[in-house]
Amino acid sequence: MPALDETAFRPVDPERLLTGNRIAHPVRVLMLYGSLRERSYSRFLTEEAARLLAAFGAEVRIFDPHGLPLVGSTDENHPKVQELRSASIWSEAHVWCSPERHGAMSSVLKTQIDWLPLSAGGVRPTQGRTLALMQVCGGSQSFNTVNQMRILGRWMRMFTIPNQSSVAKAYEEFDESGRMKPSSYYRRVVDVMEELVKFTLLLRGQSAYLTERYSERVEAAEKRALQTGA
Repeated sequence: MPALDETAFRPVDPERLLTGNRIAHPVRVLMLYGSLRERSYSRFLTEEAARLLAAFGAEVRIFDPHGLPLVGSTDENHPKVQELRSASIWSEAHVWCSPERHGAMSSVLKTQIDWLPLSAGGVRPTQGRTLALMQVCGGSQSFNTVNQMRILGRWMRMFTIPNQSSVAKAYEEFDESGRMKPSSYYRRVVDVMEELVKFTLLLRGQSAYLTERYSERVEAAEKRALQTGA
């Protein structure tokens, strides 16, 4: 294989990949929702999912998007931006929940994701983390938003779990206090949160190895050679 850089090529190491991880702390989940309304169904669904995650033994942080500026309107030192990025670095998993607006995710949710760069000071705030996706619909069930967020998850180098939740006519699925009513939609949310915890535990401690890339090793070696003049 003449095109292969053998100094950067690494055979897959099954022993390293399959070694059980002994990290003891609870699964750490960052949750993002996509609406600023007082009666926000994406927030209600996020809070319901947070209760389920806690029941599965996870530690949860829900980011409040109120006060988060638009990307480009200020720099990354803004307190809300720092809060979001710090929570992402802390996390092992994300849950993104957005209302469907004009057939797509809301600007509130997209702004949160846009403030999480692929790389920041040598740290990748999302790479290797697991991701679960949910959406709420004002009318009939749609999957436009979760499909769009799935593309973003791949772009952010996250492991997006197969299951997902889309709640149709969300205004009918929550009571006056914002609690989700029993339904097939609720059962699906339970499924998604259970799957997220399982996948996160399965990948715990392995994400750095799983996302290690041959192309990036080649580029790193080329940069070192330029710096040293070798």
